[in-house]
Amino acid sequence: MPLKFHRYLSDQTELGAWRIEESEAYFLDRMHLTETEQKQLEPIKGHRRLEWLAGRWLLHIMSGRSVRAACLKDEFGKPYLENSAFEISISHSRTLATVMAAPVPVGVDIQKIVSKIERIAHKFMNQAESESLQVPSRIPHLHVYWGAKEALYKAYGRRQLDFKKHILIDPFSYDEAGGAITGSIHFNDFHANYQLSYERIDREFVLVYARESHRQTAD
Repeated sequence: MPLKFHRYLSDQTELGAWRIEESEAYFLDRMHLTETEQKQLEPIKGHRRLEWLAGRWLLHIMSGRSVRAACLKDEFGKPYLENSAFEISISHSRTLATVMAAPVPVGVDIQKIVSKIERIAHKFMNQAESESLQVPSRIPHLHVYWGAKEALYKAYGRRQLDFKKHILIDPFSYDEAGGAITGSIHFNDFHANYQLSYERIDREFVLVYARESHRQTAD
């Protein structure tokens, strides 16, 4: 069973990763998808179907339940585990699927490192973030910023956020060994701070995960 890891972090937070080596049949035979889940899967094509299935199978493994609960979506498209008080986040990229769960908003993102991220950097990097980049580690550093903003977007769980204007990552120096960083979301009357961590997996991937630490909303 290619469970890469299942970690218990602080404050009831869990993080898991699955290496995708199975066929669709492996997952479908074990998961018994609900009608709603089948409708979610139907329009997905190619290898992304395997990624989708692997993420939801990993969620079940991490839940510790003998009978799998459905993974559904709320009105904004954010996934949730049926009959669970925990918030969840799912991400997948080619051969890896990841899941994060906690009693507070969380977000996880896994990205395969590719040089073409340079083409979109101007869309999500603000000036302060861009100035923290160093030439030797520029590409993986950009992936951490991108993954961090994706993770915060997922933790927020709604739409309309501009990655450059509303999701801010405090500038940091990239460390090949991984590290802890901080970020925030500021959108209309919503303001929240997040603790994030990042790490390299199998040299090819960057994993970033976030947990909400403080929220302030207008009265």
